[in-house]
Amino acid sequence: MTFISFGISRMAWMASPVLVGLLLVAAPQLAAAATSEVTVKIANFTFSPADLTITPGTTVTWVNNDDIPHAVVETEKTFRSKALDTDDKFSFTFTNPGEFSYFCSLHPHMTGKITVKK
Repeated sequence: MTFISFGISRMAWMASPVLVGLLLVAAPQLAAAATSEVTVKIANFTFSPADLTITPGTTVTWVNNDDIPHAVVETEKTFRSKALDTDDKFSFTFTNPGEFSYFCSLHPHMTGKITVKK
């Protein structure tokens, strides 16, 4: 029994440098995934920031900080939110490069643009 116990602990000890190495390789990718989210605030009948440049895979979340409803609609209908009440959110993940112009369908003078570059 002692020999088997020694063998298992020795295997675990030998595997630990491999696991540490894998974690070190994966850590930058995990960090990159964590930073691929951007917030656009809706306040005072504006989108802020109104123009945004991101990379593919980034999720943009619009948050309505106004006390009246707003909606986010891309001009080519790539994405469209429902009417967002105060503190409501809408998210969209951009996977393809390009320019995506959008507006508030309830207040068409409110406009913004997302540019997705590799």
